[in-house]
Amino acid sequence: MEKNVINVLPSVIDYLDELIIKLYENEYFGFLESAETYVSNIYDFIPELIENQTHKQAPAELKKHGKFYISYSSNKRTNWYIFFNRRDNRFLIKYITNNHMPDAKFL
Repeated sequence: MEKNVINVLPSVIDYLDELIIKLYENEYFGFLESAETYVSNIYDFIPELIENQTHKQAPAELKKHGKFYISYSSNKRTNWYIFFNRRDNRFLIKYITNNHMPDAKFL
């Protein structure tokens, strides 16, 4: 079995980098390092989730972000949705959102 190849769009990387600052500035985390760890965990779980979780078809309203999605529960209140396209063992992460965002109503 070929190993999965996972690429992430620069816009997703930028979003997650900005998320670190927002989480810290809005006092969701008291230390910048804690916000960095939180976001790092999202990155770290993507390969495991892609390999072990069922790839759900994206709803029609969100297909522009990717044909499939997986979810990651970072805590009791927040679920992250990772949208991607795939071809064989190659995955392109195109968008990330969570259940607190308006587009989550479609999930």
